[in-house]
Formats: sequence, C-alpha cells, structure tokens
Amino acid sequence: MGSDALFWKNKARLKRKEEKRAERENILIVCEGEKTEPNYFKAFHVTSANIKVLGKGFNTKSLVKDTEKINEKARINGEPYDQVWCVFDRDSFTKEQFNTAIQMAEKYGFHAAYSNEAFELWYILHSEYFTARLNRKAYQVKLTKFLGAKYKKNDTLMYSKLLSKQKKAIRNAKKLLKQYSSTRLADNKPSTTVHLLVEVLNKYIR
Repeated sequence: MGSDALFWKNKARLKRKEEKRAERENILIVCEGEKTEPNYFKAFHVTSANIKVLGKGFNTKSLVKDTEKINEKARINGEPYDQVWCVFDRDSFTKEQFNTAIQMAEKYGFHAAYSNEAFELWYILHSEYFTARLNRKAYQVKLTKFLGAKYKKNDTLMYSKLLSKQKKAIRNAKKLLKQYSSTRLADNKPSTTVHLLVEVLNKYIR
C-alpha cells in the first residue's frame, strides 16, 4: 500500500473514532480491588456511554500512577477518555499514602471515588446512616446482618441486591461528608465519595 493511500486510510480511521467519541462519552474506571469494585460497577446497565472498568490490584498511589499510564496510552491512540475515575480504599495504608493518592488524582485531572476505610462502607449506607469508626471486618458483619445471608466479598449480584436502596445510600453518603471540616481526608472516617461515581453512571442509564 502506497504512503498516500495509508495516510488517507489512517485519517479516515481517526475520523470514525472522533465521530464515535462525539456521540458517546468514554469513561475509564480503574479500581484498586480486582473483583469487588469491578463487579459492582460493571453491573450498571449503562447504554449511552462507553465504560471501561479495570481491577488492577494496586494500592493508593500506585493505582493512580498506573491509571495515568492507561489514560496516556489511550490519548496517544486517539481514543482519549472524557472522565477518569480511580477507586480505592484507605484500608491500612498510612494517612500520607491515602491523602497523596487523592491529591495525585486531582493533579492528573482524575476523579477519586475513595472509601475510608473500605468499599463496603458504601454498601452499608444502603441500610443505614453509619458514623462508627469501625474496620472492614466489622463492615462485613454488619452486611451479613443487613443482607440476611453471609456477605461474600466478590459477590457479582451486589448491585442488583442493593439497587432498590441506592437513593438512600447516596443521601447517607452526602450527609456523612457534610459532617467533616478537615481537608486531610484520611482523618474523615468513615467517609466515601463512591456515590459521586454512582451518580455519574446513572446519567447514562436509559
């Protein structure tokens, strides 16, 4: 194939990509957990946006750095993301690691859907307004009681099980954030911004 023909072929391919992108937003969601969080977000019946959900198994700062590599590669390939979300927990990581990860995400122009202490806090908020400074093991006990069956961390049905109470969870998450004044987010326990990502995804469900 001649150089001119190859040039026009590549130009046409890029044009098709641009037209496709103009029609639907591209959203990247990169999760710290390899199954729990990806299973939940993949269950959203998004129909009017292109959603890519990845479970990387990396922690706070490493997750944000890896997300930047993925985002940059997509940009170079002519398929940039309109929104990029990093999903991670405080867990047992230091306050410095947690706070820095959020700052790094903001620096790159990403959104952080964080949970302090664990993602399961978002699940609990479907049941009740929760302010106790408990660890993830205690979360699992509460979820088992709420669900009426033993909570399974990688349950692929959690989205459907909780959907009817999702609006309640969003209200509780917002109320929880309002009680804090500290800008050092690692000190704001319990807290979560997962509801912000949930609200975004809900906009693309038809």
